[in-house]
Amino acid sequence: MTAPAVPCAVGLDFGTTNTVAARAGSGGGAPSLVRLDAAEGAVFRTALCFWHDEDVRGGLAAEAGPGAIREYLEFPTDSRFLQSFKSTAASRSFDTAPVFEKRFRFEELGRLFLDKLAGHAGGALDRLDRVVVGRPVTYAGSRPDEALARQRYDAMFAGFAREVHYVYEPLAAAFAYAATLSEPTTLLVADFGGGTSDFSVVRIAEPGAAQRCVPLGHAGIGIAGDRFDARIVDKLVLPFLGKGGQYRSFDKILDIPGGYFADLADWSKLALMRNRRTLAELETLRRAAIDPEPIARMIALIEDELGFPLYDAVGRLKRALTVDQSAQFSFRGGDVVIEGEVSRAEFEGWIAADVARMAEALDRALAEAGVGEGEIDWVFLTGGTSLVPAVRAIFTERFGADRIGTGGELTSIADGLARIAGQDDVTTWTA
Repeated sequence: MTAPAVPCAVGLDFGTTNTVAARAGSGGGAPSLVRLDAAEGAVFRTALCFWHDEDVRGGLAAEAGPGAIREYLEFPTDSRFLQSFKSTAASRSFDTAPVFEKRFRFEELGRLFLDKLAGHAGGALDRLDRVVVGRPVTYAGSRPDEALARQRYDAMFAGFAREVHYVYEPLAAAFAYAATLSEPTTLLVADFGGGTSDFSVVRIAEPGAAQRCVPLGHAGIGIAGDRFDARIVDKLVLPFLGKGGQYRSFDKILDIPGGYFADLADWSKLALMRNRRTLAELETLRRAAIDPEPIARMIALIEDELGFPLYDAVGRLKRALTVDQSAQFSFRGGDVVIEGEVSRAEFEGWIAADVARMAEALDRALAEAGVGEGEIDWVFLTGGTSLVPAVRAIFTERFGADRIGTGGELTSIADGLARIAGQDDVTTWTA
């Protein structure tokens, strides 16, 4: 590993759920995670909260990360809480996000988030010479537009550093893991985030080699932790909010449109439903519904800004099912109370089709790399969704538990990005 070619180089893992930054080590040393305020640690929630404040220019104040959650919890009905907005980067259907009387483009949300992140970093993210940003192999969404995502990322990071480069997130994780290896290795990295699951096959040379990591193949899919959350919401929450119900239209009985429920189950869209047009449509639907009470609960969930407590309840269930065979789901918000026991087998049935598509993406990565399963020496799993037993089973069944390594689920990508940022020439690894 060569000494940093620039005085201040940083790796930034801008994630759907969390964001982590690391500074390249001096003299080829190990990177150091950027600590964000003494009490916050290094992991910064990728979320924004807005509220009215007459003392702020424009009358609209904002906070990001854990501070956004605190602001929301203190004044939930008087704020707007946005999370998982990274998932909209490659979506042509996303134009702007309505926040009170203002509308924000993706790059405006992203730059505001970056500015708040830097403000909590104690100067560690100021006056950067180079930033290497992680990007998914395949962006989230049913029809992701990679060129649009790149355009939005470029606008978001313009001026954040003198140089801005993009590297596949699993390749960055491979860089981090290579630092722990002492022998040549063919490494498979599987990175499971909130919005995407990405796979890279990398040849790791012996320590001291001129090029330690040689990429062989990549593949990805826009399915990950947020999709699993949507399955939980679909099965446990939406039936209480009108899914499967009907309404009267003149002399016809019609099914309630599914688009409302799809948006409710998507963390990047739920908060955006709190706008006059959507709420007016739902009120009209409530009056026409055969059973109006579930639609009334849906309206209350949106108006009362209950997206975060719903997200929290879903996350608690998902985490519990990674270690237990059954767990209790409990959500309480306003007049909506949903509780019930969920088995791991039930959950795995809900996500079975998604896990199968993850496995297909893994097959594509191996095919592009031109290697068979038997030629993989080691597998490194990273990202929070890698802890889900059904996801881990993809790899234990194919490669055996003794060939699988884990660790640094939330920080390994930032570490690897910082190691790449410290290279003389980063273009070998840029995407």
